[in-house]
Amino acid sequence: MTTTAKTPATVAFVGSGPGDPGLLTVRAASLLRRADVVVLDRVAREDFVAKFVREDTEIVDAGHGEAGQALTTASRAKLVVKTAKAAAKLGKDALVVRLMDGDPATFNGLAEEATALHKAAVPFEIVPGVSAASAVPTYAGIPLTHNGSRAVHLLSPGDSKVDYAKSVAADTTVVLFGTVDTLRTSFTRLLQAGRDAETAVAVTVDGTTIHQKTHTFTLDTVDAGLKLLADDAQLVAVVGSPVDYRETLSWWENKPLFGWNVLVPRTKDQAGSMTERLGDFGASSDVVPTISVEPPRTPQQMERAIKGLVTGRYEWIGFTSQNAVRAVREKFDEFGLDARAFAGLKIAAVGGMTAEALREWGLQPDLVPSGEQSAKGLLEEWPEFDELLDPINRVFLPRADIATDTLVAGLQEIGWEVDDVTAYRTVRAAPPAPEVREAIKTGKFDAVCFTSSSTVRNLVGIAGKPHATTIVACIGPATAKTAEEHGLRVDVMSPEPSAEALVDALADFGRSLALSAAEAGEAVRRPSERRTTSRRKAKA
Repeated sequence: MTTTAKTPATVAFVGSGPGDPGLLTVRAASLLRRADVVVLDRVAREDFVAKFVREDTEIVDAGHGEAGQALTTASRAKLVVKTAKAAAKLGKDALVVRLMDGDPATFNGLAEEATALHKAAVPFEIVPGVSAASAVPTYAGIPLTHNGSRAVHLLSPGDSKVDYAKSVAADTTVVLFGTVDTLRTSFTRLLQAGRDAETAVAVTVDGTTIHQKTHTFTLDTVDAGLKLLADDAQLVAVVGSPVDYRETLSWWENKPLFGWNVLVPRTKDQAGSMTERLGDFGASSDVVPTISVEPPRTPQQMERAIKGLVTGRYEWIGFTSQNAVRAVREKFDEFGLDARAFAGLKIAAVGGMTAEALREWGLQPDLVPSGEQSAKGLLEEWPEFDELLDPINRVFLPRADIATDTLVAGLQEIGWEVDDVTAYRTVRAAPPAPEVREAIKTGKFDAVCFTSSSTVRNLVGIAGKPHATTIVACIGPATAKTAEEHGLRVDVMSPEPSAEALVDALADFGRSLALSAAEAGEAVRRPSERRTTSRRKAKA
């Protein structure tokens, strides 16, 4: 009997970039989404690839062996070959992504691993990545070349065979990768080879991430400069005249919320746009759900309303939250319906965030309040029922079980009949982890962004009040009022009720803090670095 040998999976060597997920190439992101197995490097860990891969993608650690020991280049090469052959069972189109830090071809062992695959007859491709050698200095505001520089040397600090005498010229920029110990040795060898002792040096830790920090000094003061850094930190150093540009060109570390840790009390599926925008301004964020959205206890009322919508029972449907949009959409999916069922129906949205949720569904709301975006604001602009113009006098309101009667009563007063339907129930979420509660109470968060009154009430209920140093940002007057009723000082209020506008307002506040510090000749300090109970009077 003839048997057919299994074909090994294709291996794609992919550069992950230096740390910022936004620097991943389009091709790299596409391969990660298709990957059956991802073999990780020492820096590009699971939290990075989780943004791109499928839930069923297998993750293999190429940084350490089973006993926790650091793998050699040769050991990694054997592991990649073994993984590719094992992935053959997944089918002829199986894909293994070998994700490497920075660019695969720069100090990454690509040559050894790809050669091993070649010898094993394993097909492979190579996708270049953004190298830390150029990206990290650029994020630190340091161009590697300028009119006064003629060469850039990339040196491996751990290589004793490097001839540092070739890198002593004043017009040569040197870029080094390593730890505190290996960099100290390299700086010493540069000095011994004849490099000017007053040559500028910049050392960056966590480059291109929101934790980036750059230290500058000169070659003859490296010992004092390196004491500021952790011994095991992975560092990128630049030696040469381009370092002088840092004060003028530093842009990443000067973002208005750079280094801030912002608390976002929302469910994770609602927080995506906020966390992404916070990242654009240089902030990290922790999402803490304050409510749990659950189906109604008895679904029959919602099911009857959806059927009535399809059969033309309603003139209007009014959405007062993103959760209401989601609840109706889930029922549509359950019944095999799509957005075409809304034909001829007028749609109202209470505000910008709800309107955006509708647009994502392919629906354009007919009514969004231009003033206060609340049930009251929606009611003020809702047209009265007119027997001549309106063929149907009924409104469908899919809402939460705890919704107030303001909107229903107001619509009835202007002539509409209202089907007020419980589309979902809101339940207070479980308290966050003890360390998160402690961080909230002790001021380790620089800011908190409240997007509704319920997020204020529920956060205080499950985790306690944010510390007095924490900047409180609210999406509108109603939310701000609730925050003040709970004893919080409101520092920032969004000019319009959208998540993006709220983050933008917080960024403006961050700029004002930086400007005030500059005018006072002080270093910019994050709110969490000011552990004091004094109440600030500044408002955004």
